[in-house]
Amino acid sequence: MDKNDGMNYAPKGKPSAVCKPGDFVFAAIGLDHGHIYGMCNGLQEAGGQLKWVYDPDPAKVEKFVSLYPGVKAAESEQEVLQDAEVRMVAGAAITSDRCALGMRVMSHGKHYFTDKAPLTTLEQLAEAKQKVEETGLKYAVYYSERLHNESAVYAGQLIEQGAIGRVLQVNGYGPHRINAGSRPDWFFERDQFGGILCDIGSHQVEQFLFYTGSKNAQVVHSQVANYNNKSYTTFEDFGDCNLVGDNGSTGYFRVDWFTPNGLSTWGDGRTFILGTEGYIELRKYVDIGRAQSGNHVYLVNQEGEYHFQAQDQVGFPYFGQLILDCLNGTEYAMTQKHAFKAAELCLIAQRDARLVEGV
Repeated sequence: MDKNDGMNYAPKGKPSAVCKPGDFVFAAIGLDHGHIYGMCNGLQEAGGQLKWVYDPDPAKVEKFVSLYPGVKAAESEQEVLQDAEVRMVAGAAITSDRCALGMRVMSHGKHYFTDKAPLTTLEQLAEAKQKVEETGLKYAVYYSERLHNESAVYAGQLIEQGAIGRVLQVNGYGPHRINAGSRPDWFFERDQFGGILCDIGSHQVEQFLFYTGSKNAQVVHSQVANYNNKSYTTFEDFGDCNLVGDNGSTGYFRVDWFTPNGLSTWGDGRTFILGTEGYIELRKYVDIGRAQSGNHVYLVNQEGEYHFQAQDQVGFPYFGQLILDCLNGTEYAMTQKHAFKAAELCLIAQRDARLVEGV
């Protein structure tokens, strides 16, 4: 796992199978983003069997096969989609192509698990919703900054236990290191990556909805800018947004591509959660000046001040829950409404964002 490159950040956890070998066969199609490795790691650790991989780029397939011995390299996408054993396809295609891939996957009777952002337009969102309604299949989304980070998982457990009372506000900060020289061309084209609020902002909106328990929210204000990457004319390297949930909770997040080279990891991701009885701070990937390890949880409530190191303590329950949801027709991992609502709010924030002038 490369801590310096967010595009190839792929956490590994302890195996905790929820099904027997062969009960849940899945495949990977679309290797454009390195998150596919985290997605496959999580499913395998939960008992999923990775059978196929397909991408039109042989170099990407070769790398993938080297990391997952035993996986079959398919000659075509159809070879994977026509395999009746495959229950789910995981994909990290170019962002603007993710919905179309999902439609093909679900048309073949398989669940779809896509990297965030799950789509780039409200028209695609309407198409995805219709396909879910038609098929009863899942259009699951890898919101990794909560689902694949143990400090974020533990924060959810603390909130559920009432450690800080009712959640009033969530502030999220999602800085990333750009590593421009190693990024593909599509990464800098807004029509393809969807814009910064659609892209990395999706993590922050999903966390706001989850921690506050909001079913819906209003985008109060959003803005974007390209401060320091003028050679990429449609790129955005900064964005922020204010939200108000349907239960009265509020949220703010900032995302950017300004992680300095001196930081030991790809981004100093932080989340601040304010409740009626206390507050939580997450230092997800590093505790600057103190520890290069991540997964630090700071809690202050009526009982005292606490620091928890959640690394290798909590695990990643989402993946096992997702597999069981697919096998049993349940919705414990994440409801479809929640996954789509996070995507919708990102698209609205991106659509309505004020472009910061004079930069």
